[in-house]
Amino acid sequence: MLAGEKGVFVAASDYMKSIPEMIARWVPGGLTPLGTDGFGRSETREALRRHFEVDAEMIAVAALDQLARRGEIKAEWVAKAIKELEVDPDKVDPVRA
Repeated sequence: MLAGEKGVFVAASDYMKSIPEMIARWVPGGLTPLGTDGFGRSETREALRRHFEVDAEMIAVAALDQLARRGEIKAEWVAKAIKELEVDPDKVDPVRA
């Protein structure tokens, strides 16, 4: 389905990121998987997604990061998005938190 497609690919899941990782080898240019990798840490879906960095803000930052790594946008755009979207780049990996 993705053969010949261009761009960056980000897969976000409320389940373990190993689920979208299963298709990564067939995604042209690679895939950035985001997943919760755990459960029971939050009272709401929104809080769970924020904790595990799979909310809309993190999806946007992940896509921009991949574009910057490919040289398609300036790295400053990623830094600006991180600040504007209030993403903490120094946050401990949610799996270890």
